[in-house]
Amino acid sequence: MKILSDLYYTKDHEWVKVEGDFATIGITDYAQHQLGDIVYVELPEIDDSIDAEENLSTIESVKAASDVLMPVTGTIVEVNEALEDDPALINENAYENWIVKVKMADTSELDQLLSPKAYESLTDEEE
Repeated sequence: MKILSDLYYTKDHEWVKVEGDFATIGITDYAQHQLGDIVYVELPEIDDSIDAEENLSTIESVKAASDVLMPVTGTIVEVNEALEDDPALINENAYENWIVKVKMADTSELDQLLSPKAYESLTDEEE
């Protein structure tokens, strides 16, 4: 399982890459392994404002449907439309195939997220 050192993580297996006031969000390699073959990704609308911990997306796999929760409060500025045609891209590389990009409302919310080391400990406990 791959965990990248330059990202933040959530207990619900989302990752966050920060660039200034913007964040790119996706699900982790661990999450896509747990889900299995992904067959559908529901994407939010551009300009949607979503609070931290609210539902951002739903991902359906051959095993189950899973909610993706918003790690930080923000406004959607871009969605990965490639996932509409080929949701399995997340299975191929969960870190390259992000779900959304957002403008964060409050960067201090990043302090609530997990470091790569803390996320690795979490996944070790769950296995």
